[in-house]
Amino acid sequence: MTSRISPDLPGTYVFDGPTSRRGFRMNKLFMSLRSEAARTDFLADEPGYCARFGLTDDQTEAVLERDWQAMLDLGGSIFYIYKLAMMDGHSMQYLGGVFTGMSEADFKAAMLAGGRTDV
Repeated sequence: MTSRISPDLPGTYVFDGPTSRRGFRMNKLFMSLRSEAARTDFLADEPGYCARFGLTDDQTEAVLERDWQAMLDLGGSIFYIYKLAMMDGHSMQYLGGVFTGMSEADFKAAMLAGGRTDV
């Protein structure tokens, strides 16, 4: 299942109840990464850490491959996905670029200029 796009705000994902339930375990894993001990455990055995949280095969693959779009499509919340991105040294602007098909620099420039004009 893929994320729903808002009909009123093109390019905007809807994070509703069904999406939240679909991504609950994955988002719980992401939230656990606030702890240094959890980050250490995750980096030592990423597949095993995903299994601890009961992720689906698709969710596990998305996490291991750092397929940010798939994580979003599988119910991930951008705010929780960002916790994993930070571990990899990525900024929120990087993720914004990934989700909009822009480079991090172009996304940052677009935001500084008042936002995207192509949607």
